[in-house]
Amino acid sequence: MAERTILIVGGSSGIGLELAKDLTAEGDKIIVTSRSIESAEQTANALGPGAQGLALDVAEPEGIANQLKDVGRLDGVVLSAIERDANTIREFDIARARRLVTLKLLGYAETIHALLDRLEPSVATGIVLFGGRAKDAPYPGSTTVSTINGGVDGLMNTLALELAPIRVNSLHPGIIGDSPFWASKPDSVLDAYRTRTPGRELATMEDIVDATKFLLFNKGVSAHSLNVDRGWRIG
Repeated sequence: MAERTILIVGGSSGIGLELAKDLTAEGDKIIVTSRSIESAEQTANALGPGAQGLALDVAEPEGIANQLKDVGRLDGVVLSAIERDANTIREFDIARARRLVTLKLLGYAETIHALLDRLEPSVATGIVLFGGRAKDAPYPGSTTVSTINGGVDGLMNTLALELAPIRVNSLHPGIIGDSPFWASKPDSVLDAYRTRTPGRELATMEDIVDATKFLLFNKGVSAHSLNVDRGWRIG
């Protein structure tokens, strides 16, 4: 297999970091980003010689092109940068909502726009956009998150059409029981979610990594919105 170079936006922590570890172990070259160059470079050093760290703030889209100017040819892009926002419509925080809308919709779109001349125009090239199950499984306080994650699928569809033969897919994780955010929750909280899955288990970081690689590398899959939640909605 030829060596691939994959950019992981938000690759210095959480699911992005787990994906970076997996891909470097398989021999791919990885560029991981963080808002902090120190964090990005520290992560890259820990991953090994096949990794590079880069400062990138997708919540400030006007600066994205300049921050990505030194990135070379790419075989894939994973946009996994996220922020959490508990924002109800009764106590709507415009500033927080604006930041999250900017990060995921404008920031994701501008990142791809800025990299178009470095993305191989081939069916082997994949782009994965991270959304989340709140798009169709809302909860109190998910006003902004649910709206934006629905918008991720709209962005995916138009990019898949415009950028073909490059493939574009979206991935929507459910509750990831061993992720840094959820693993710190009390067992009583996690058990309440486990009982809503058919197998009484929550999705894992490994599940998300495997799903991301499927969308990134399978040449037959484009314009696909994939939920990874172990069947949470039918439990």
